[in-house]
Amino acid sequence: MPGAPRPARPIPRLARLLLGRNRLRRRSDRIEGVLLLVLVAAFGVAVAAASVLGTHIYDWQRAGAARLDPVVAVLARTGPIDSLGGNEEAWARWRAPDGRRLSGTLTMVTAPGIWEATAGSQVRVWVTRTGEPTAPPPGRALMIFNAVLMGIWAACGAGMTLVCCYWMCRRVLDRARLAAWESAWALTGPRWTSRR
Repeated sequence: MPGAPRPARPIPRLARLLLGRNRLRRRSDRIEGVLLLVLVAAFGVAVAAASVLGTHIYDWQRAGAARLDPVVAVLARTGPIDSLGGNEEAWARWRAPDGRRLSGTLTMVTAPGIWEATAGSQVRVWVTRTGEPTAPPPGRALMIFNAVLMGIWAACGAGMTLVCCYWMCRRVLDRARLAAWESAWALTGPRWTSRR
């Protein structure tokens, strides 16, 4: 309709709220508006920092996985059959990345393939540069999931901290508003409530 008023845009409304001249707006209201802007900007910075953190975590996981080498180990004894017995390891032999022959105990953490494997079976084992067995590296999807999850946790933690900061500042401002209201009422109240 040609005569219908247009809805106010959010940015000019915010600028009017913070910068506009209004005799009814108290100093504490302006302080709260500026505080909200600062906290929103801080949250934006925190989200950017959380994404950088997630990227660094992903790169760190990839670098850790790149330092591991897959080798084939031959079991000297049968692998664990029953997890209730507490024996979740098996003796095996393998070659280190530099070609040395090594032997030792593999656990379900370092070589999940030993479960119900017979003696003489070949299982895949991830080893460090020195030939020490270690847990298999996470897959690419799990690395991405971990990095995104840590970034989200960091952003949520920053958001909760900023909300707590706003809440504490708001309490201080509300106390100042109540004190100003009581002092103004102490001046105005007797004129309104006096009996004639």
